[in-house]
Amino acid sequence: MLRLLSYLYWTIIAITCPIFFVGALLVWAATVLFDRRKVVLHLYSSAWAVFYVRLNPLWRLRTTGRELLPRKGAAVLVANHASLIDILVLFDLFRPFKWVSKSEIFKVPFVGWNMWLNGYVPLVRGSGESVRRMMTRCGQLLDQGIPVLLFPEGRRSEDGHLQKFKDGAFELAVRHHAPVYPIAVHGTGRALPKHGLVLRAQINARVEVLPPLHPTDFPDTRALRDAAHTRIAEALDQHP
Repeated sequence: MLRLLSYLYWTIIAITCPIFFVGALLVWAATVLFDRRKVVLHLYSSAWAVFYVRLNPLWRLRTTGRELLPRKGAAVLVANHASLIDILVLFDLFRPFKWVSKSEIFKVPFVGWNMWLNGYVPLVRGSGESVRRMMTRCGQLLDQGIPVLLFPEGRRSEDGHLQKFKDGAFELAVRHHAPVYPIAVHGTGRALPKHGLVLRAQINARVEVLPPLHPTDFPDTRALRDAAHTRIAEALDQHP
């Protein structure tokens, strides 16, 4: 039954993605002259992504703490990463931001094309040059008052347990005097494993926005990074 439901679900996504992408093109064309930050297009993309979460009868999603996030101004959002659907559920924040995502996703028809259209930031894993370009682009966005969202673990967790954080997101926050917003994503690892597309049993996913951390309250990047890690780990109830 799960295999049949999975086949039907991914078929619906394949059929509707071109339709949603045409809508994205229309939104972009209608707003390009006055919406330099592409806020309207991002919110449209958020509705597109969340539609697929709400469509799935096995998935339930709740977002808490959304009111903590700024609607404009520099901010660095950091979230744990356990599943492919983390990207879908984090769109339920419905706040303007630019993703940092692995470059392979930008090559996916319609979905990846929409990411380019939105001006999200690609990253090639293992490439120092790509990391430098990503940091430069994120710095430009922060200087323009546009939040960025990164997965500081660098890759999805194999077992759902929070991994060590890399420094990049926190270096950005320190350099550009931007608050860090830790975000705990609960329950998604059980919805879809890292390897495979067959849906699992029903899950209750939750996106939990935690109070911000201000770089000036910490002596250095490492301390800021560790504080964000601790806060998300506590929210996930993954104490060391």
